[in-house]
Amino acid sequence: MPTIHYTDHEGTTLDINANPGDSVMETAVRNGVPGIVAECGGSLSCATCHVFVREDEAVSLPEMSEMEDEMLYGTTVDREDCSRLSCQIKVTEDMDLHVTTPETQV
Repeated sequence: MPTIHYTDHEGTTLDINANPGDSVMETAVRNGVPGIVAECGGSLSCATCHVFVREDEAVSLPEMSEMEDEMLYGTTVDREDCSRLSCQIKVTEDMDLHVTTPETQV
């Protein structure tokens, strides 16, 4: 089963089993993961599901779309090279992904 490891800015980690085909954001919201606001519900219009993907895993994810790239310039906490919007990362069957949430989303 795919697993997403959500670490908050203080270092607390929650390991959540995910459903293939769901997004990393949907998995977080469904399981009450703090730090993922998801105001727009995954419609790529708010950037409140910003996460930092562990660098060694970021390269294995599909390339971000131009729209996601543009939305990341609107995050509350400055984007980094490994920044992604968790609503745009689809869970795959063999995924074992580590993400960190920023200190704030709003």
